[in-house]
Amino acid sequence: MLNILVSNDDGISSLGIYELARALKKIGNVIVVSPESERSASGHSITMHKPLRSNKVNFNDADIEAWSINGTPSDCVKFALEVLVKSKIDLVVSGINRGPNMGTDVLYSGTVSAAIEGAIYGKPSVAISLSCNEECDFKASAKISAYLCQKLYEFGIEKDTVMNVNIPNVPYEDIKGIKITRLGVRKYKNCFEERKDPRGKSYYWLAGELDETGDDEGTDIKAIKENYISITPIKIDLTSYECLNKMKRIHWSSAKIHD
Repeated sequence: MLNILVSNDDGISSLGIYELARALKKIGNVIVVSPESERSASGHSITMHKPLRSNKVNFNDADIEAWSINGTPSDCVKFALEVLVKSKIDLVVSGINRGPNMGTDVLYSGTVSAAIEGAIYGKPSVAISLSCNEECDFKASAKISAYLCQKLYEFGIEKDTVMNVNIPNVPYEDIKGIKITRLGVRKYKNCFEERKDPRGKSYYWLAGELDETGDDEGTDIKAIKENYISITPIKIDLTSYECLNKMKRIHWSSAKIHD
C-alpha cells in the first residue's frame, strides 16, 4: 500500500483534511501533518525566526496518526519529511481546501505550496481544492480525490511537477467529467477596503471583487464554471525558457560593464 502524507492550509481541525485523510486511508497508510490553525494564502513561506513545535493530536477519533505544527503548510511538509515520518513517503496530498485554487491564485495558495514542498523533496504531489465557500460537500469530494490520487500516482507524476486539482461544488451526478487544463488568470479589483479606527485613523482589509476574465477555453477557471473537475500540471521550475533562449542570442560585453 502507498504511504501518504496529508497536509493543508485550512488547519488540522478543518473538515476538508479530515474527510480527505479518511478517504485516502482506503488506498494507503495515511499520516496527517497540518498547521495548528488556518494559514490560508500563506504562499510558500517557511518559518525561520521562531522555533517550530509539533503536537500529536486526536484526529476526530479516526484511527489516523496526526500532528499539528505551529507553522506554515510548507513547514508542515518539510518538518514531516525531515523529522516526523520515519517510513518512506510515496505520495504527498494537500487539501481538501475550502475554496478554489485556480489561475494566478496558486502563487498565493498555502494548499498548493504544501504540495510544491513535497515535489521539492522529489515526492509525487497533488493539491486538491473544492470550489466552494459555504455548504461544502467534503465527503463526496474526498471520495473523488482518493480516486484521482490513485490514478495520478499510477500514471506517474513527473519530477518537479504538482498536480493541481479543483473540484466543482455541485452534486456528484452533475459533475460532467474531468478536464486537463492550464492555469487561467484571476485578478481582483478594488483590493483594499478602507476603514476607520475609533481615533479616526485609517486601516485596511484585503477584500476586492474577483475578475475572472482569463477564463478562456482550456483553462482551469473555464472547466470549473462548466462543472468539470480540473487537473492542471504545475512545474516548480519558474524559468522562462523561451525568454532565456532569446537572451542568449544577445551579445553581452563584459568590457562595457567597466566603462
